[in-house]
Amino acid sequence: MIENVTSEAEEPAKVIPNKQHFKSRKRQQKINRAISYLLLIGVSIVLLAPLFWMVFTSLKPMEEIVRFPPSFFPETLQWSNYAETIEAFPFFKYAGNTLLITFFVVLGNVVSNSFIAYGFAKISFPGKNLLFSLVLATMMIPGFVTMIPQYILFTRVGWVGTYLPLIVPSFFGSAFNIFLMRQFYLSINDELIEAAQIDGANHLFIWSRLMVPLTKPALITIGITSFNGAWNDFLGPLLYIHDEEMYTLQIGLQSFQNQSTTQWNYLMAGATLVMIPTVLLFFFAQKYFIQGMDLTGGTKG
Repeated sequence: MIENVTSEAEEPAKVIPNKQHFKSRKRQQKINRAISYLLLIGVSIVLLAPLFWMVFTSLKPMEEIVRFPPSFFPETLQWSNYAETIEAFPFFKYAGNTLLITFFVVLGNVVSNSFIAYGFAKISFPGKNLLFSLVLATMMIPGFVTMIPQYILFTRVGWVGTYLPLIVPSFFGSAFNIFLMRQFYLSINDELIEAAQIDGANHLFIWSRLMVPLTKPALITIGITSFNGAWNDFLGPLLYIHDEEMYTLQIGLQSFQNQSTTQWNYLMAGATLVMIPTVLLFFFAQKYFIQGMDLTGGTKG
């Protein structure tokens, strides 16, 4: 009995958390969350300030823009700047040219990268790992290094002055997009492919009917980034397009800026109109974009 009493006395007393402890912990969590939100709001304001400046400038009259000291908010909203901007240069024609290029670039990137990545992920062939390493190694080469050789190549095949140099390369894949799609394919069980092969399906059928629907977030991510890159591309059209009738919106805005007297309110209005499609695309597809950038997702299939 004495030993039992001694052993029970030696056991450490259990600390039972009280209500005050839970309240203080909950209060600390709220404080941490509030600090995080304040930091995010502060960083967002800094990053969005130039965007708001552009939008507000597009709504000002010219005499208010050149006034010193400048004002951030417009005193009078001049919505007619947008209508006058569209009439100042062939906006819709340039928008149609840009949309044509963007459509084929997005199509080429989605199809080619998905198809190439399927081969690296699910098909065994000699030298696959070495070839994939070489593909990834191309990410280390700056685009400016290959710019001149590409221009010489497209000049010799007679593509300069057409949209082909801007469209055709997208049908041969890009290293990052191939890597992104390969990671998604690796998360799909091989048993699904084996079952389809037992039923007589070939790799083309498996890729188009089974793999593509399962990798929709990654495909949408590639589509968003491709759209953004092609829609806002300035250097490519500047190099290869010489006919004014074939100008894109980015080249059109640059030529509009190079006029004798730059109308900054019209220029900012044009830039705002050009920005709207990319903002809307990301706003409506941001859920898939975040899912597509998750390279550590769970097993699918």
